[in-house]
Formats: sequence, structure tokens, C-alpha cells
Amino acid sequence: MNYNPGKDYLTIDIGATYTKYALIDHSGNLKVKSQFSTPRDSVDSFLKKLYGVINEVLPHIRGVAFSVPGRIDQKEQIIYHGGALPMLHGLSLSKIINRRYDLPVTMENSGKAAALAELWLGNLKEIKNGAAIILGTTVDGGIILNGHLWYGSNAQGGDLSFMLSQINGAADDADNLMFNAGSAVRMINNIATVLDFTDHNDGMRVFKAIENGEPAARKIFDQYCRRIAYMIINTQAVLDLSRYVIGGGISAESILVPEIKHQLQLLRDDNTLLRKTLSVPEIYSAYFKNDASLYGALYNLLLHLDDEHLIPDFESKPQDDPSQSN
Repeated sequence: MNYNPGKDYLTIDIGATYTKYALIDHSGNLKVKSQFSTPRDSVDSFLKKLYGVINEVLPHIRGVAFSVPGRIDQKEQIIYHGGALPMLHGLSLSKIINRRYDLPVTMENSGKAAALAELWLGNLKEIKNGAAIILGTTVDGGIILNGHLWYGSNAQGGDLSFMLSQINGAADDADNLMFNAGSAVRMINNIATVLDFTDHNDGMRVFKAIENGEPAARKIFDQYCRRIAYMIINTQAVLDLSRYVIGGGISAESILVPEIKHQLQLLRDDNTLLRKTLSVPEIYSAYFKNDASLYGALYNLLLHLDDEHLIPDFESKPQDDPSQSN
């Protein structure tokens, strides 16, 4: 297998709407970034688009790192279910790219990749026990326990999208799972619909309405943040984490994390036992915002290439807060 230490890596984050890709070096310095609309009509169309991207940068890369939706069989490098892209189910993307280009290739679930990015160079650095929550088309997540990514028994550890969002909801109710109930895209669409916006995906206009205190927009947004707060409390009750980082496109909005914290405090204020017994975790915006999965995909590849010096040593490092807080 060819391995040229003088080149960068191509890291690719496959999303339901857009696929982002970037050239990033061994130290996490991003050189160039772009994106394309994710083909959803067939696997062949999807692979053809990927081949075009790889061919364009092939002379400049020494490996390809993927962040993908769905559950990943790390041993066989197969995608299962595919999250919001069910066409990816059963696809051994790593093997396909490796055989075509003779390069090292790895895949990681997008939520887990985001957690790895924050552990590597972001707001989970030097945190033994933490989590990344990525709010996008669905809800992605990754859990760090004792300084390592937690997979669980079936590689579904940290998959927060399958949390129940309401105890009494009908089994077939779309909002009965956080997969839908925690979707930032659906929240934006709902507000745009209520306010009769022409473009239901105009997030900038939606958040301007929220910030201006438009009652209907504010109500939907507050309810959304309350759902995320519920998810954090339920996760906290099981895992007792010290820090959560919130990523995804909307994490760039300055009002998001403060409102999640506010809703978390309201829930505690309403429940004496909860307030007295359950420790309050820190909540930050993800350092890498909407690019966390790009960086985490690379870190996953580097770890597979046995770059042991990149693995945190918690016995010798103090747990200082990162310089950026929210």
C-alpha cells in the first residue's frame, strides 16, 4: 500500500443533503474545503461523484477518511442502515475506495467522528468523560468514556437518535424518536412554515425571527431546546459525564447553547430531587461547529495508522478548561 508522509489527507463527511470534503494535514490544519449535493438516486451516482472528488486531489493525498451516517462494522468496514441515507446500507465504502486507489481508507459514524474531533483538538480535549451532540437533519452523538470513544456491544453506543422523546407517544409517531424530534432541520422547517416563509430552509431568516422574539418562532425553538435538555438529563443520569459539546450547523447560532442551558435549569427547578441529586454537566458549543465530523474522520484514520502519540494520556495531563467557552 502506498504511503507518502509528505502529503495531506482527504476527509469526507457524507450528509443527507450535502457531502463536505477537505484536505487536512497530519496536525489538523485544514488546507481547503468544499462540498457537493449528496446524490440520493442511486449508489452508482453517489460513487461516481466520490470518484470525481478523489481523482481531482489524488496526487496530493496519502489517505481517505470518511464520516458516514449509520452503524459501522469497523472490522468489515460495512455501513448498516445509513441513517438518513438508507441507500448506503450494506455498502463497504472503505474497501471500494481502497481497492480502486490503493490508499489507506477508514470510516466512522458521523456522531462518533464529531466526538473524536472534539477529543483530539476541540472542547473535549483532556476530558475523560464527555459527549458530542450533533444537531442536523437528525441527531448524531458520540460518547467518550475514560478518554476513549465508546462503541457499546453493537457499535451503537452514543446513538442518541434512537432515544424516545415522549413516553406516551404512539409507536409510529415520527416525533416519538429523537431521530426526528431532535432534528434541527425540522425545527427550522416548522418555524418557516408557521411564519409562511417562501424558503422553508432559510435558517438565517428563522433565527433572526427567534432573536427578534417572534412569539411563534420563539415557542417552537424553546420546545426544541427543551427536548435536547431532556436528552442531556437522561444521558447524564446513566453516564454521569462532565461535559457535553453541541455541534451541527445551528451550533454557530449564539442563542442555541444558552437556551439549552436555560431549559436544563428550568427542568431542574421544577424537580426538587433532580436539583438536589443530579450533577450539572458543562455544556459548550463544539469547537469545530459544523466541521467536527471532518476532523474526527481524520483522527480516526490516524489512530488506525498507529499514531500513538495522538492518543491522550490522562494520567499525565491536567484537566483544564479549553480556552473557548460558551
